[in-house]
Amino acid sequence: MKFNRAGYCRLLLVAAFAAAASGAQAAAYRAIPYVTGIDAPWSMVWLPDGDMLVTEKSGEIHRARGRNLIGRVKGVPKVHNNGQGGLMEIALHPDFERNRVLYLTYSSPEGGGGSNTALMRAELRDGALAAQEVLYKAGPNTRRGQHYGSRIEFDKAGNLYFSIGDRGARGVNPQDLGRDGGKIYRLRDDGNIPADNPFVGREGAIEAVYSWGHRNPQGMARHPGTGRIWVHEHGPRGGDELNVLKAGANYGWPILSYGINYSGTKFAEGTSRPGFEDPAWYWVPSIAPSGMAFVTSDKYPDWQGGLLVGSLKFNYLVYCEIDGDTVKTATPVMERIGRVRDVRQAPDGFIYVAAEGLGIKRIEPR
Repeated sequence: MKFNRAGYCRLLLVAAFAAAASGAQAAAYRAIPYVTGIDAPWSMVWLPDGDMLVTEKSGEIHRARGRNLIGRVKGVPKVHNNGQGGLMEIALHPDFERNRVLYLTYSSPEGGGGSNTALMRAELRDGALAAQEVLYKAGPNTRRGQHYGSRIEFDKAGNLYFSIGDRGARGVNPQDLGRDGGKIYRLRDDGNIPADNPFVGREGAIEAVYSWGHRNPQGMARHPGTGRIWVHEHGPRGGDELNVLKAGANYGWPILSYGINYSGTKFAEGTSRPGFEDPAWYWVPSIAPSGMAFVTSDKYPDWQGGLLVGSLKFNYLVYCEIDGDTVKTATPVMERIGRVRDVRQAPDGFIYVAAEGLGIKRIEPR
């Protein structure tokens, strides 16, 4: 093969430009410890009074006021703290200030024989979870400890979306509409199934399913402009994906993937095929994405209008430049911030990061 000096030089220039941009953005902001004393934080929300609720994988919901932990929410459901499972996502109802309703996803041992992902609705009353109702419980239970998901998001109409990973059964769950796992689900806020869900009335299909062919989605956020729901998911060895949700779409796992087995062998039939959705972005090697947030705050002019994705593997954030449903660039920023589990933009306009072993950090302009 003939050496292409011009092409090589262009690649060097692009790499140098990206590195310079990443360094400039990192220099503009700093991550400071904000709430400590939480070893395995998973998800964060803010109450109308400004207090923060933080779920911890082992099964606690911590309440923080400013930088200080002030207590724990009582009445948290029993979780199976198993491998990647535990207490995961927390989300407030869009009308929380009036109805005090919140939602949790967690690895539920109900039924025995291991656990699977459950979605609970409850009311926060006097520091405890009241009026608890399990809206969805995936089955069957398994003792496998991987790929529970799980994130929650609401669309503009108030429908609730949540994710469940393939539970380590890639050859069984993701491509079977009659089995839980490897899917995004959509419900009404009360747990009822929307009449316009894509598989309502389809024989043998779970009518709560909104999209399928997913591996382990652990990031979900609504685009502030388009209202579209974005989801990212873990690949195996390579092939992490960032996707824009479409009703009824099949995202290909495990038939299509940019990843390979951890052993180095191939398993996928390709990376793209008619009838399947291509990712908006993919990562090779894997970054192990977890948590993400669109940035609208004017505190971060370099990131405003973009998307931040957390990396468990590389201990940084990825800034994605977005144009509609297209990802133009994906650049690592805030390196060495910690093993990122969640990323949120809070009502105060600051970005907060939950990092395993470090608690909660706040990103501030220098």
